[in-house]
Amino acid sequence: MSQPLALSINFGQGITDAWSAVAKFIPKFVAFLAILIIGWLIAKAIAKVADRLLRKVGFERMAERSGISNNLRNAKYDATGIISRILFYAVMLIALQLGFGVFGPNPVSTMINGIVSWIPKAIIACVIVVVAMAIARAVRDIIQGALGETSYGRVLATVAWGFIVALGVIAALSQAQIATAVTGPVLIAVLAAMAGILIVGVGGGLINPMRERWERWLATAEAESGRARDTLTAYQRGRADAAAGQPVTERRPGRTGGSRMGGREMGRDRDMGRGEEDMGPGTGTGRDPM
Repeated sequence: MSQPLALSINFGQGITDAWSAVAKFIPKFVAFLAILIIGWLIAKAIAKVADRLLRKVGFERMAERSGISNNLRNAKYDATGIISRILFYAVMLIALQLGFGVFGPNPVSTMINGIVSWIPKAIIACVIVVVAMAIARAVRDIIQGALGETSYGRVLATVAWGFIVALGVIAALSQAQIATAVTGPVLIAVLAAMAGILIVGVGGGLINPMRERWERWLATAEAESGRARDTLTAYQRGRADAAAGQPVTERRPGRTGGSRMGGREMGRDRDMGRGEEDMGPGTGTGRDPM
């Protein structure tokens, strides 16, 4: 006859192993919470210091000149606040990296390591965009101020602004290593197209048509530049006269109330003089002159 198998289960050993695992996990979890709390405090302090430092060095003024502040007018944070929040979360990610490192190698730590190593590149990319937009806006204002009286001044200023912003965005994406396989070839293609147009169109077979166009453009630009120069000279002369306390221009007699009254009185006197001449001596009164 077959005898039943005797299963020997050591419940005591299992309970001991479970308690041992819990006892090993609790100190690690406490260390994880402590690292998070300390990291949160350090992140708050670093964010406040960075916010004050950026405002003192004039980063917010640069953002206003670049036009970014106008876009963030209805946002919760301004440009300086956004950089400060990025630093805050960067420090928190570093704290999470250290905290999860307590439990040993794990996929979460690997992912956080990649994010933490990318954050400095993202911050530098944001700064590049802000600086590029500030330079682009300054160049646009200079071109509009110098060629504001011409017909092509606004177009040329807008083209220069867009070109500088595009270069800044491409440089920022390259710094952040985002779509480098697209931005690099696009930049090379645009520059190569511009070089090809200049070489083939201007110095190649389109010499005569381009020469005629250039003559018209240069003649128009020269005429409009002369008008702009005359306007600037008149403006400077007016400022100099105003600073010297002299009238800027001679006022022409306008059609004011006093001038109209004076004209009416002169016309009335002229009519009376004509009436006296028509009446002559001894007419209109019925009396003989003495």
